[in-house]
Formats: sequence, structure tokens, C-alpha cells
Amino acid sequence: MDTQIFSHNLASSDSLLNDPLHREWQKISLQRQCNFFASSKSYSGGFDVLNWDGDVLVGRNKELHTVTRIVHSFSLVGDLGIAQAAELVDYGLDFIWSAHRDRKNGGYFWSVGKTGPVDRVKLAYGHVFVLLAASSAKIFGSSKADQILEDVWTVLLEHFWEPTAGLFCDEFTENWDTFSNYRGMNANMHAVEALLTAYEATDDKIFLEHAEKILDFFINKIAMRSSWRIPEHYDEKWEVDPNYEGDPMFRPRGSTPGHSFELSRLALQFWDLTGRKDMQLLVSSKALLDQALADAWDKETGGFVYTLNQDGTWDKTIKLWWPITEAIGALGAQLKIENNQSYSDWYKLLWNFAMDHYIDPRNSSWYPEIDAQKKPSSTQFEGKPDIYHSLQAHLFPMVPRLSRISKNVSLINV
Repeated sequence: MDTQIFSHNLASSDSLLNDPLHREWQKISLQRQCNFFASSKSYSGGFDVLNWDGDVLVGRNKELHTVTRIVHSFSLVGDLGIAQAAELVDYGLDFIWSAHRDRKNGGYFWSVGKTGPVDRVKLAYGHVFVLLAASSAKIFGSSKADQILEDVWTVLLEHFWEPTAGLFCDEFTENWDTFSNYRGMNANMHAVEALLTAYEATDDKIFLEHAEKILDFFINKIAMRSSWRIPEHYDEKWEVDPNYEGDPMFRPRGSTPGHSFELSRLALQFWDLTGRKDMQLLVSSKALLDQALADAWDKETGGFVYTLNQDGTWDKTIKLWWPITEAIGALGAQLKIENNQSYSDWYKLLWNFAMDHYIDPRNSSWYPEIDAQKKPSSTQFEGKPDIYHSLQAHLFPMVPRLSRISKNVSLINV
């Protein structure tokens, strides 16, 4: 199946979201991606990083966000009959529990190697992905999920949650000593994702309550006052730190439009789970999406730039794979609510661009980056990115619901 699926006489007013041929390609692509990443299962436990051809990158340590996101991803597609899904979910959970968990001090190490923990730092970013993985695995039906879900939630509340702010702080040493005053949007945005999934797994409203506080801060207190752009970095008082710049992948300077796409979709998921009562969330979700589309899309060559300065001008102009996947997810969510022609046009445009420049036609996995000539490149990320972002871009728009995605994948009809 080739790129002609995107140009088979669709009128401009037609929605690609519900086009039968597009949906057929989506499902086939999901299967091919899962087949590709199933081979990342490591003989030594956990999952390896793969190169562009699917071979193992030797000598790489295993990071917490990789194993948790694979567990989450295969949990999502388990009910689609994906081969090995249940095996890979349990295999990943075992590795999280046996290799990443700190039996002495509690919490989860960021990375492990052949002989044990390598980077022993305790990051909120990693811990919320543990919560996400365990919650998705519980929904899928894994018997190994409950102990991890309960354990990581206890750790998050005891060490990371700041009740006064209603937000998660970011980082500690192995022994839970403070070594920085850094606070960040990224970990909290993914915490919303994990909290909403934990609520879907347990129906415990405590998870919704925590998610609501985070959404309120970043949408109502920050985005509304920042032209619908969300600064990434804060100090211990949760004041914006405009000069902070850390890891170029996880903590780039300024604001990240890709995170606005993610938060836009998560706001709709929360709105759906809470009975669709707060109509302001619909307005805010669209505002986040619209501003990020306007700010970050390169009208000359296509693709989304990575980061923005405070005034919305471009900072890092590299074009990574994940912002376009998250924009697709956010647009798909909006199109489930209303038949918006502008969003429908964007949805078609982004899938066409992704097929032409980001998606490897051999296996449907995505290249990590494109260069100035729109060719696959890799300056910030070695190997093929994990399945998390790309799988959700293919899966989420097909499910008719805005929430409880994994419980409703059986509703996909192609």
C-alpha cells in the first residue's frame, strides 16, 4: 500500500479522518510498526534501541521512558489482536519492577545497564511514565500492573507532588535529596496523560483531581496569559525561568509547540471524562492548537520547528518527528467534536507530509528528524524513535471516543 491512499479523488471538503482507505492504511501501518518494535525485546531484559534498519544499537543503556512507553503502546493495541502484545507488556513490567525499581530507597532509576543502575537520578518525567505504563497495562488486563501502579503512585505523592502548587516537582538524587530548584512543564503535561489513564483504569477520582490542578495551572494561569504559548521551565516558586536551557531533547529553551498539541488533546480527554461540562476547556484546547499550528509550521518547506522564543519567533528550527504526530492526534480529537474544514485540511496536509518525509515505507516506523532538504536525518536522536508518539498518531484518530481509547479500540472499523 503506497502514498496513493492520500490522493484517491478526495474532495477538499471530505474528511480524511473517516475515509475507509485511509483507515485501512492506518490499521496496516499499526501492525507493521508493532512488528518492527517487537524485535526490540532484549535477551538481557527490557527493550533495546533499534537503528533505522531494525538492528540493535549495541552498548546503549536502557532508559525508563523507553520501556514504559513500549509497555503503554502495546497495551493500547492489545485488543486489536497484535501478536506478542500481552507477552511484551508483561515482559516490560517485569523489567520495570526488577531492574528500574530502587528496592532500598523507593522510586525508579532513570537508566540501567548490564550490571545494574547507571543513572540513579529520580525524575518525575520517568515516574509519570511508570504510572502511564502500569495504568494502560491494567486496562489491558495484565496481572502484573497493580503492584507497580500502587507503588509508583505512592512515590509520586510522597516525593514529587507539591500540594500548595498543585503540581509535580522534577528531580531528586537516589536518596531523595534535592539537587536543583528546577520545575518543568514537560513532566507535568505527561503527568496529566498518566493521571487520566490511571483514572480510566481505576475510576478513582483522586487521579482526576490531580490532573485538574495541573491543567488549571498550565492553561488558565500560564497559557491564557502567554498568548497561548506555554513556557517550558520554572523555578521553585513556579515562576517562569526564561533563561533556563538543559538537555536539548527533554529540556530545550523557550516553549515547545509540540507540547501545546499534546496538552490540547489531553484537555479534551479530561473534558470527556468529566462529563463534557466545562465548555471553556473546548475554547482553550482550540486556542492551544491554533496558536501552535500558526507559530511552528514552516510555510516554505513544511514541518514544525522544535522550539519558540517567548515572543513566538523560532528558536530551534530542527524538525523532529514527534510534534507532527501530536498535531495529528490533537486535530483528530477536534474533528471528533466538529466538522471543522480548517482542521480537516490540516489533518490531510500533515499526513501527506508525514508519508512523504517521516514514515519509513519499509516498516511504517518514523524517522526521528528531517533536514533542510526534507530528507531523513538524525542530529538529536540516535536510532529509530520508540513507538509511543507514532502509534498514538495512527491509533487515536481512528477510535471514535476522546477518552478510554484502549477500551474502545474494538470500535475501529475499516
